[in-house]
Amino acid sequence: MKSTTKSKGRLLTIADLCYIAVFAAIIAVSAQTYIGMPFGVPITLQTFAVPLAGIVLGPKKGTIAVLIYVLLGAVGAPVFSEFTGGMGRVFGPTGGFILSFPLMALIAGVCSDLADRKYGNSKLISSLWLTAGLVGGATVNYICGMAFYAFVMPSDLRTAFTACVLPFIPTAIIKIVMLLMMGRAIKRALAKSGVMRGVQD
Repeated sequence: MKSTTKSKGRLLTIADLCYIAVFAAIIAVSAQTYIGMPFGVPITLQTFAVPLAGIVLGPKKGTIAVLIYVLLGAVGAPVFSEFTGGMGRVFGPTGGFILSFPLMALIAGVCSDLADRKYGNSKLISSLWLTAGLVGGATVNYICGMAFYAFVMPSDLRTAFTACVLPFIPTAIIKIVMLLMMGRAIKRALAKSGVMRGVQD
């Protein structure tokens, strides 16, 4: 009888599904930690939890966790900031941020895996790869958020940049530093404890 844990292409196990569900819930909870901003785009902890899912679960399962979160919100579950949900939020002024979350998790997960598997012996190079993934994911998130905001409002790109990017740069830097310090440490600690055994991509 073939084991479901033998190959990378295996179907998701019950353990996989549990951790995916846990991270979808973590992202939903993090969305409720927010600071309102004048242009209607809040500062939230989602942009910390989303790449963390990619780092800890790996690119495939981390992305699935984020997709589930987005889909739950799209069908009306109150998982977005201020306990809101529905297609109006997904295709509203801040929808670009929400729709790009899966890409954010995927980029962070791919670069984290590459850093661990190919450059794990070099702390500097592995850190640079993870930094590139986190900065790349944040950049994609901001570009999508800004473009969507400019289209929906409508407004010019300068206004969209002021609303969607400029106020968030300091907190984005803080989140990236925290993820560099904590992300893979959490992943290693869970793996060492046996909690995440067989769950990594």
